Amino acid sequence: MAIRFFSTHLYWALLILSIYLHASDATQNYNVLKFGAKGNGVTDSTQAFIKAWAAACGSEESTTIYVPKGRYLLGSMAFKGDCKNSDIKIHIDGTLVAPADYRILGQADNWLSFEGVSGVSIIGGALDAKGTALWNCKEKGTKCPNGATSLSFTNSNNIKINGLLSLNSQMFHIVFNGCQNVRVEGVRVIAAGDSPNTDGIHVQLSRNVMIKSSSIKTGDDCISIGPGTKNLWVERVTCGPGHGISIGSLAKDMDEEGVQNVTIKNTTFIGTQNGLRIKSWARPSNGFVQGIRFIDAVMRNVQNPIIIDQNYCPHNLNCPGQVSGIKINDVTYLNIRGTSATPVAIKLDCSKKYPCNGIRLQNVNLKYLKKAAQSSCSNVIGKELGSVEPNNCI
Repeated sequence: MAIRFFSTHLYWALLILSIYLHASDATQNYNVLKFGAKGNGVTDSTQAFIKAWAAACGSEESTTIYVPKGRYLLGSMAFKGDCKNSDIKIHIDGTLVAPADYRILGQADNWLSFEGVSGVSIIGGALDAKGTALWNCKEKGTKCPNGATSLSFTNSNNIKINGLLSLNSQMFHIVFNGCQNVRVEGVRVIAAGDSPNTDGIHVQLSRNVMIKSSSIKTGDDCISIGPGTKNLWVERVTCGPGHGISIGSLAKDMDEEGVQNVTIKNTTFIGTQNGLRIKSWARPSNGFVQGIRFIDAVMRNVQNPIIIDQNYCPHNLNCPGQVSGIKINDVTYLNIRGTSATPVAIKLDCSKKYPCNGIRLQNVNLKYLKKAAQSSCSNVIGKELGSVEPNNCI
């Protein structure tokens, strides 16, 4: 029996080894150093990364682009499909660094962009966009470039990002536009609380997106959800500083796709401007928000823990005297608790023309300075279930 037991284990060991060796043979590995990249933080490695991508994209087998430890200076670049394979892993042990002169990157829309790709995974690593100088320029009001998004995916499918750090982006940190089947996990975003337009993760015109187990500290929305977002799942995300998790701004355009089937679960907000927010411009639009679930959120000293703002009109331009055409329906707030930094912890300010419908507040407990908070509702149809504090809003 002992011999048979040993031989059986040997059989499985050899089988697993053969599978591993076969898988290794089937994967092409491209180290950026072999294409001329230098991890000294000074030598421009842009062309080396472009060559590595061209090799990986042109391979008919699964590929891995490996970035060893070090700091790699990179300018703006686009990684484009169609590739000959749909399994390209970018394994980063180092840090990708933007040029010190913010104007070089600031003139571009994106720093690192992926366009029309399928099956790309980014594993580990850090992006240091050095956005502080551009933020300072904007604060002084002098003529400054808009700035670049650090990492963007456009019209791409089956995308995975795991364990990435995005530091000091000039503008948005990570953007998904027109994508399907996206999984983001273990991501960290870090930027100053007063950094302008540095949204952590932005999703629009995309479906089947999951964002899990991530920490976002930035100067704008931690997660912003734009028109055309469908089937978005956010879970175990910590936000702060920042402007919270926002659906919107919507109603920028008359013809606009809706936002539907969004779940935001097990989130924590620390010192943010907002917690769970839906906002739309006060102007006509055929867009909508439907099937939204805000579940199990903790607020710690948040200015607007629960807010719907359909009268968004910054600088009173192009919207005074108008009402929002966005139809908001079927929104649930379940198990929301913690503290508000302002007396009004729940503010639902909906459209006069299209009142919010199907709004449910269930098991909500928000306090202001350890005492009762207030609520404010306009043009809202819905109900309160279980214990809701502050109550008497709907």
